[in-house]
Amino acid sequence: MNVLVVKANNRPDGVSTKMYETFMENLQGVDVTTFDVFAEDMPYFGQDLFNAFGKLQNGEELSEIESRILAAKQKATDALSAADVVVFAFPLWNLTIPATLQTFIDYTYAAGYSFKYDENGNLVSLMTDKKYIVLSARGGIYSTPEAAPMEMCVNYINTVIGGVYGMQKLDEVIIEGHNAAPDKAQEIIAAGLENVKKVAQSLQTVTA
Repeated sequence: MNVLVVKANNRPDGVSTKMYETFMENLQGVDVTTFDVFAEDMPYFGQDLFNAFGKLQNGEELSEIESRILAAKQKATDALSAADVVVFAFPLWNLTIPATLQTFIDYTYAAGYSFKYDENGNLVSLMTDKKYIVLSARGGIYSTPEAAPMEMCVNYINTVIGGVYGMQKLDEVIIEGHNAAPDKAQEIIAAGLENVKKVAQSLQTVTA
């Protein structure tokens, strides 16, 4: 089994960083690769990429930024293609995912790669043979009915990875409320990391 862990927090003391570290420490019996979106060269998705596509078709020379973004997109898609299980470890920042994780999604969210349209114009997922795991942390509490509509982080990943790409979700661990309840922070984080440990250990029994 090939496991790709997409790490999307560059804060050494970040809770989702601790979730990533705990997961890696307890993972055995699989081939694992980390794709650290903060360590990779990942230019933002935009006109530079479309310019590069046009120049490739016309056999024109690429600029430095165009070459970089094509190489970055290819590296992200190659990593995703090789994985049987994809683990996303990320925080909620300003109600959504970090920009670098958004760039990874932008690189791989592509018709003909992660999805296609059928003859009736309906979306067809192309990654139904893969599975995924969510590991996420948020200092506030967003699991209540009142706050849940504001949460555009885990909901977004599940919508894209599960809904569009069609991967099957194996598990989800969310640590929340440690900033809202500082007197209980250590207890909240410890309990969450124990759940992360169990998820990592259980992955050995999964048939990809």
